[in-house]
Amino acid sequence: MTLQTDTTVPGYIGRIPVRNIWLLLLYASQLYEELPEARRVELEDAPDDIPDLVAEILADAVERRLRRNLTAGYQRRQADLNRVRGRINLLRTERRQLLRRARVACVFDELTVDTPRNRYVRAALTHVAGVVKEPNLRHRCRDLALRLEMVGVSGCLDSNRARKIAPFANAGWVDSHERQMLAAAQLALNLHIPTEQAGRSLLPVADRRERQGWKLYEDAVAGFYKVVLTERGWRVRAQSGVAWPVENQTSGLLAMMPGMTRDIVLERGNRRIVIDTKFTSIVTTGQYGKETFKSGNIYQLYAYLRSQETDDPVSQSSAGVLLYPSLGVVHDESATIQGHGIRFATVDLSAETQTIRRQLLRIVEDCASPAN
Repeated sequence: MTLQTDTTVPGYIGRIPVRNIWLLLLYASQLYEELPEARRVELEDAPDDIPDLVAEILADAVERRLRRNLTAGYQRRQADLNRVRGRINLLRTERRQLLRRARVACVFDELTVDTPRNRYVRAALTHVAGVVKEPNLRHRCRDLALRLEMVGVSGCLDSNRARKIAPFANAGWVDSHERQMLAAAQLALNLHIPTEQAGRSLLPVADRRERQGWKLYEDAVAGFYKVVLTERGWRVRAQSGVAWPVENQTSGLLAMMPGMTRDIVLERGNRRIVIDTKFTSIVTTGQYGKETFKSGNIYQLYAYLRSQETDDPVSQSSAGVLLYPSLGVVHDESATIQGHGIRFATVDLSAETQTIRRQLLRIVEDCASPAN
């Protein structure tokens, strides 16, 4: 089935028409997973206002933390003191002849609010203040960044450096309010993307390469399915690796064999769906001008499915989906190949939010139906 789309396209990532960059960023974010359903719907229903809504969520979370006191952490410090605290640095004490001045070099852990996570949140407030449209909200974010400075959170982390930080890595236990604050800060810092607007200047972005859009598309689809389908009883895994079922291999084979990583795997009951996302055209033009699906992508998905067959019936009937963005034409074709349902589908990123949601959900529902 092939349909022409007549949606007016407001922007592009590379050659891919995208109606709203913010929606993809939302789906790809940790915040989409952390928010209650009502707040998620509010964001999805107003994708153009996502920067302001995210800034509001972040500001609310920071104000709540300030009322309850910021989470503090221990930070390693070194200082020359007039009494022993922590561990003595003998080398520094001797080199600087501190004992003659009744001082000693100490290394100790100090409880402080100037933690990496709080600096991360302050950087997010400063950054998002330059993105939001509403003047009062812009002032509120800047004021909160200043309040963090006044209570002792340094501003040594700029937004470019902050984006490279994974705020949830090695975080240990974090309560739900703090997780939401960190997730909002993470999305606020990522409110930039490579996009070209017809008749308008480029959005501020350091890197406009198409591969950044590829990663965003992959993360957005995975994030959407993780939140929405988990609530419907599906197990959703993203970027899961699988091994080749090799036998009688030579000594150097395993070091040279490329790994297999599946973009998205959905499982529920006796159904398994492997989804491979491709941020490019679904078709290629052959030698004589004929358009066909891309053979390399088909071989890759086929290898995923066939190589993982075992005695388990689920592995023998797992389905595969090659999911591309639409370039003005919506494709939705399917077949069964050696017991595995294979689907070639596109999602129209230039459409309204509800249309995108319906397309993503319909692909899974069709693959999960008994006939497939």
